[in-house]
Amino acid sequence: MPRPLRVAIVGAGPAGIYAADALMKSDAAAEPGVSIDLFERMPAPFGLIRYGVAPDHPRIKGIITALHQVLDKPQIRLFGNIDYPSDLNLDDLRQFYDAVIFSTGASADRALNIPGIELEGSYGAADFVSWFDGHPDVPRTWPLEAEKVAVLGVGNVALDVARILAKTGDELLPTEIPANVHAGLAANKALEVHVFGRRGPAQAKFSPMELRELDHSPNIEVIVNPEDIDYDEGSITTRRSNKQADMVASTLENWAIRDVGDRPHKLFLHFFESPTEVLGEDGRVVGLRTERTELDGTGNVKGTGRFTDWEVQSVYRAVGYLSSELPKLPFDEDSGTVPHEAGRVIEGGEHLASTYVTGWIKRGPVGLIGHTKGDANETVANLLADHRAGRLAAPAEPEEAAVTAFLEAAGVRYTTWDGWYKLDAAEKALGAAQGRERVKIVPRDGMLDASGA
Repeated sequence: MPRPLRVAIVGAGPAGIYAADALMKSDAAAEPGVSIDLFERMPAPFGLIRYGVAPDHPRIKGIITALHQVLDKPQIRLFGNIDYPSDLNLDDLRQFYDAVIFSTGASADRALNIPGIELEGSYGAADFVSWFDGHPDVPRTWPLEAEKVAVLGVGNVALDVARILAKTGDELLPTEIPANVHAGLAANKALEVHVFGRRGPAQAKFSPMELRELDHSPNIEVIVNPEDIDYDEGSITTRRSNKQADMVASTLENWAIRDVGDRPHKLFLHFFESPTEVLGEDGRVVGLRTERTELDGTGNVKGTGRFTDWEVQSVYRAVGYLSSELPKLPFDEDSGTVPHEAGRVIEGGEHLASTYVTGWIKRGPVGLIGHTKGDANETVANLLADHRAGRLAAPAEPEEAAVTAFLEAAGVRYTTWDGWYKLDAAEKALGAAQGRERVKIVPRDGMLDASGA
């Protein structure tokens, strides 16, 4: 009797869940159907939504509602607290599944190779985001002694970092931040936050809505230098062809011409300043040196040879995320991606049988969350084409109970989708006791206990 197509998805963030959704919406979901297991390193699902989005962005976190509807489907199972490859490696997965999709995302900071970047007080944005999002595997405290802070980068992550540093702890208390994060932010000494971009307003990668939200805080005065509002032919072309870029530039122009108000925390957005060195004294950050740049006519910039030293006591680099290498898969160190052709993993010029990628491990950490839907659709379409053509290797143990028995025999403590509902209820109960919607549980053991792992 025909059996369902068995697919494992490693990574239960948006990319992995969108892949599961694409499988469920495909023709393959008809009899005999598909059977999908998602394996997630964290005890809870949702990846970037839970641990990579700032807590004061409930609109973005609302995406979880749509992801919930996918994971509620009976053909989909969730196994949380499962580490690849220590709990399940590629050979194990091939024993139980017709195909494996990796959607492990990107959680490390891309390097910025300038002198002084290793000084005490110099941080990666990803590490800071993990702290304020209550990631269980990072320290519970964060040093927030600096009164003047530099943030390097002009994307949404840089905005998140700058905004969290500039807001007060009490302003963020209505969100889901746990007690240790609130205590840390309540003691934050930052009064000035300086965001630096080496190019101009038309080249900034902010989302218009996220940029405008900076100005909604009663505690943050956003300041743009009128001298930083400059465009060349390439910039004008960008504005004409890209509505979002035009909206961002218009917002920055409006801020540049207004009078500076009296809100207590100042957030400066600097353009045409390329970081060249983090300045140190006795091993600690004491400043940042930038080179003034100018447009070259194409929208790119060139250095002018004029340098400025900025007095800051900490530096956060938000120059991009980087994926980690996955054992038994090829990896491109420069791009931080698994080599592939339309989602099919490629090794030695050949498709690594039954093995696929989607999301940031596939295309790099660019674009918004919704862009991963297109990735998932492409990858799943090719997986199903390989299935129809008989190119997938049949697993030795395709029964759903086989992988559960394997994990239990190995003594692996795992969470389930039902367990997420328990954890969700526990966090909401903690929030209700404080008049808040939710308070996130941080320790891994606490998450496992609340989930009934």
